[in-house]
Amino acid sequence: MNSERIELYAAGGAKLAQSIWGLTKDQLHMKPADGSWTIHQIVIHMLDSDLIATDRMKRIACMDKPLLIGYDENGFIALPGVEELNAFSACELFQKNRQMTATILRRLPASAWDRFGIHNERGKVTLSETLETYIYHLDHHLKFIDKKRAMFCEPAAAEA
Repeated sequence: MNSERIELYAAGGAKLAQSIWGLTKDQLHMKPADGSWTIHQIVIHMLDSDLIATDRMKRIACMDKPLLIGYDENGFIALPGVEELNAFSACELFQKNRQMTATILRRLPASAWDRFGIHNERGKVTLSETLETYIYHLDHHLKFIDKKRAMFCEPAAAEA
């Protein structure tokens, strides 16, 4: 696997925190008129998703054709107590999880990237494909956060 892809994955941790920097709790919880998720819900979803991704990548790296189970992202977001979770703490966990996972990924042999698991909904997925999925997944949701910031408040601060 190209080490550049691993570094892009690891750098994504800071991008999520930056995307919500300066927002108030009220802004994080503003419900869009179209019924889509709040910024808070997107952040919590990103943490949930990345924790699952870490599990999947580790399973693929060390197990022979592990079973990878899908999950209901809307069900996770609807769980009691989710609205009380701190989005800024979730960003910290997201960033630390990516840093720790990247430490493992950097040390895998080249042959590990062709290893695969069997996803119960998507079928065969390689470690390389899984990493790419979660790089894209973050960028996909950051666009939604930026759009919601523009609707409710100021745009995210540009990177220096």
